[in-house]
Formats: sequence, C-alpha cells, structure tokens
Amino acid sequence: MSALLDLTVLELGRAIRKGEVSPVEAVRAALAVAGDGCGGAFISLDAEEVVKRAKALENGAKKIENPLFGVPMALKDNICFTGLPTTCASEMLKNFRPPYDAYVVERLNNAGAICLGKTNMDEFGMGSTGETSVFGPVVNPWSPDRVAGGSSAGSAAAVSRGGCWYALGSDTGGSVRLPAAFCGLTGIKPTYGTVSRCGLVAYASSFDQIGPLSRDAADCAAVLDVIQGHDCRDSTSLPGAYGYLLAGLTGDIRGMRIGMPVQSFGDELDPEVRARVSEVADVLRNRGAVVEECELPALEYAVSAYYVMACAQAGSNLARYDGVRYGHRAPGCANPEELHMQSRTQGFGAEVKRRILLGTFVLSAGYYDDYYRKALMAREQIKQEFSRLLERYDLLLTPVAPGPAPRLGESLNDPKRMYLSDIYTVCANLTGLPALSMPCGFHSCGVPVGVQLTGPALGEDKVLNAAHAYQQETDWHRRRPECFGKGGTDRWSGRR
Repeated sequence: MSALLDLTVLELGRAIRKGEVSPVEAVRAALAVAGDGCGGAFISLDAEEVVKRAKALENGAKKIENPLFGVPMALKDNICFTGLPTTCASEMLKNFRPPYDAYVVERLNNAGAICLGKTNMDEFGMGSTGETSVFGPVVNPWSPDRVAGGSSAGSAAAVSRGGCWYALGSDTGGSVRLPAAFCGLTGIKPTYGTVSRCGLVAYASSFDQIGPLSRDAADCAAVLDVIQGHDCRDSTSLPGAYGYLLAGLTGDIRGMRIGMPVQSFGDELDPEVRARVSEVADVLRNRGAVVEECELPALEYAVSAYYVMACAQAGSNLARYDGVRYGHRAPGCANPEELHMQSRTQGFGAEVKRRILLGTFVLSAGYYDDYYRKALMAREQIKQEFSRLLERYDLLLTPVAPGPAPRLGESLNDPKRMYLSDIYTVCANLTGLPALSMPCGFHSCGVPVGVQLTGPALGEDKVLNAAHAYQQETDWHRRRPECFGKGGTDRWSGRR
C-alpha cells in the first residue's frame, strides 16, 4: 500500500492504464489516509461515491488515454463541485451545495480523474497559514506544531501525507506556492487567465488563479495540460492555444538566463533559506544555465500594494453575503438592516472581517486617492520592472518565504507577520505571471524550504522545464514526512 502511495501522478496513471493497478485500488489506498482526517487536511469526503466513480472508470468499455485517468485527487473547498458542499471554510457557506461544477472540475472529469473530497483552507482564502478556517487549523505534515501554509493548506497537506496524488488550490497572493514550500511539494500559479475561474469562489478577482500541487514539475505539467484552456464563461480567460507542457519537459536549460533580484535576499531573509536558494542556483549553473544577480527596486512596494488592492476587491466580492439570497442567515432579526448586520457578524471570521473593513476604508471617499490609486500606480511600476527584467532573463529565482513555516498560533497573534510572509509571492499575482515553488532542502527546525521560479507571461514551459532540470539532479521532491500514509487525527469539529 505505501509503495502505491509513493508513486507520482504520472507513475500511477501509467500503471492504471497498463492494468497493473486498478482505480479502485488507488482510491482505497488514498481513503485509508484521507478518511482518518489527514491532519485536518480534508473538510468533506464521500467514500461511497468515490468508490462508485472508480468502479465506473474501471468497468468502462474504453479507458481514457490521459495521464490523470483513474488517479485520485482533491479540490480546495472554494472550487465548486456538485457532489459535495463548497464551504470556503466559513460559517457563511457551511451548508452551501453548488448546483454546478467548476470549469476545472469538468475538465478533470473528462480526463477520468477521481475527486476524493474537498480540502481545508483559510476562510475565503484569507490567510497565509491555514489557521483561519472555521473547521480548525491544518497541521504541517513535517512538524505537528507548525502550520502547513495558506491558504491552500489542506490541499498541500493532503498530498504531502499521501491522502491523494495531487490537488488543486487557488493562488491569490501565494496561496498555492507558500503551502507547497512548507509541505515539501511542487506547486504552480499559472499565467492569469490560462485557467478559468468559473466555479471558483472569488476573493480578489484580478489576482485569483487556480493551480495544482503535486510531487514534482512533471505532475504539475500533466495537470495544467488538462485544466488550462479558454472558457467563454470567464471574461478574463485568455483566447488562443497554450499548454502542451508535459511534452516540452526536456530538462535542457543550457544557455537559459536566470536572474536573482538582490532585493529578495535582504536582512529579512532567514540565513538557512538564503543558503538553500543559493544551492539551487549552483545546481542550475551546473546544468548549463547562467545565473546572476539583478535589481528589482519595486519589491518594497509589493506587499502594501497587494493588500490594499486585494482587500478592496474582497470587500466588493463578499458584499453578496447579506443573509438574503444565500449563505448564513441569522435567526430572529426584526428588520433587513439587522438581518444584514447579524448574518455577516456571525458568518465571517475575524480575519475576513479585518480585510473587509480595510478594503472598505481604502475605497471610501477621501481615502481612495491616498491608498487605492497609489496601489494601482505601484502595481504598474512592479509590472514594468518585471517586464524589463524578463526581457533580459528567461526566469527569476527567489525564495518563497522569508523563513520556515511558523509555529501554530504565532501568525494569528501577529497579522503583520502573516502579511509579510507573502513578500516574495505577491508579485506574480500583481503582474499575472506564472510562478512555481519547489522543495530545495530543509531548515534546521525540520520543515522543508521552497524556492520560487517566475517566468514571462505564458512562460509555464520555461518555468516547469527549469524545475524539471533541477529535480533531475536532486531528490528533495521525493522525500516524505514520517506521517506519510498514516492519516491523522481530526482537529476540527465540523467534519462531514
């Protein structure tokens, strides 16, 4: 059983198509871990329906020739799936069952994928640690006293523990890449618009993007090949042909130019993280790439610009949860005003309220020019600097986070610290560029360290190929935590 769980997505898919492993066997292996709570990674599971789906695929007259056929996966609980609730880990949507599947779910179903369940997350995607969920925190598989990263914490922990082979998350400011780094996985935020947001519950619409978390770059490429593509239901979906990423993974990066912005290696960076990233640069040089320092002065504005704009968009997007149309409705209210106030008071957690209030403030009369307009200007400056750098370099190499995964509770008591943990990841969302996190070693505290590669728009092929080249030389992506394949204890009361 453990040998089966240790296979990559591509290895398991190949074994299933050859008839060496059945989809039912793969599902039962994953459920043995996921069904035990998986360290708070899962919110909802329906084992009976999952096994039915696996049997239907197994008994099909013709197997789908896709690398993902029969491979169990999981969805972050802000991606609509008709078979299970979509709660966004919030009291506000605790009983919401969507009447349709997200675009990415449709694509995965057509490829023969099997969705095991929905994974835990920071409430409405607002958080960097996986601790703001109404269902309780997600535990880091490598260290039970540390966070798994956020907001796609459950997706990362589920894959890391062996509860599924890959999972989808959403990335608004690093929410795929940060938990990937903390849990020793590979995760990618694709170019904005290449994966439809239809069926993704909105946090900040100009930043949100769905992306995969898996063991290695090849698995990420296989998943992106399925979920990318134009969707007429999403007005921001890019037209044209793109993708075909798996076939382009040669591992040949000779002559590739990679920049390392010196502003990403300042005093705020943990010395051990700095050392691990420097080792990555050495490996890439040995593979034939040219790696050198460069300048990115606008980085100092990134976190401030991002949080002003993201909170403003969140305040607008979450205004629909008013206790009238759908979502939590407070009982016993005497009039519409009280209903609105009490429903939102009871339905939203502290971090969501904080961001709604901040967003409302920066958009209010008298403050729009002082905050939101300046954030727009900073975003444009950051875009221009990245455009300039990516004319000279194929990729940019940076840390994913300033330090290792924090201990549980530390960031909740210091929101500023939580926000600053996104300093290296938010730029990819501000610019819409593709960025990947991959494991590159361990910190002395026992948790993985991640490194980030950022590429030009529609440059997923370059990002994934460089990561693939690195992973051909190293085995960090093949390391497993001690709890691998053993599930975990439920840490939340709302498990379904």
